[in-house]
Amino acid sequence: LSFALDAHHSYSFVSLSVERRKMSAVVNSLNQSHSVFVYGTLLADEVVRTVINRVPQSAPATLSDYHRYKIKDRVYPAILPVQTKKVTGRVLLDISGPELHLLDEFEDVEYTRNEVEVLFTDNSENLRVYAYIWANPNDPDLYSEWDFEEWKKTQMNDFVKMTDEFMQQLELPETKPRVQTYETFYKQENDKPLHP
Repeated sequence: LSFALDAHHSYSFVSLSVERRKMSAVVNSLNQSHSVFVYGTLLADEVVRTVINRVPQSAPATLSDYHRYKIKDRVYPAILPVQTKKVTGRVLLDISGPELHLLDEFEDVEYTRNEVEVLFTDNSENLRVYAYIWANPNDPDLYSEWDFEEWKKTQMNDFVKMTDEFMQQLELPETKPRVQTYETFYKQENDKPLHP
C-alpha cells in the first residue's frame, strides 16, 4: 500500500509539474509581443481599432510569392501562395498575446495563422511574422484580385459595423463565430448576400 501511495504521490507531482510548465508556456505566450502581416480589411485603422481596441505601430511590407484574391460572396480577401506574385500590406508591430487571440477569433476558421517572411518596404529588412492564410487552397470561390481602395470606398463602413457587432458578441457567454456574424449581417430580406 505504501508503494502505491508513493507512486500515486510521485505521479501527482509529475502531473503537477507538467501542468505548471504548460501554464508557464501560456503565460509566456501572453507576455510575448508578435508581429502580424495584414493585407485586407485590417489595413484600415478603423477595423484594427474595433478588433483590438487600439491602433498599434505598423510598417509597410511585401509578401512575395502570394496572391490576394477576391472571394465570391465576401467583401474581404484571401491570400494563397502563387509563384512570382506579391501582396503589399502592413506589419502590425508589438501585438500582445491577448490581441493575437482576438485576431484569431476575428479571422475565424476560414484562415490559418502561419509564419511567413515579409520584406519591409522602408528598409528592405526581412522579418518572420504571422499572416492569416486562406484555409482552403483549392477554393473555387477565389478569383481576380482584391482592391483595398475600392473596398474602403464601398464596403468599409458596413464592415466596421459588422466587426463591432462581432466583437461585442465575443463578450457574451454564447458567441457566434465571425463567419456566422458576417453572413447574418450581409443578408438581405430575400436571403441573398448584399455584395458579391
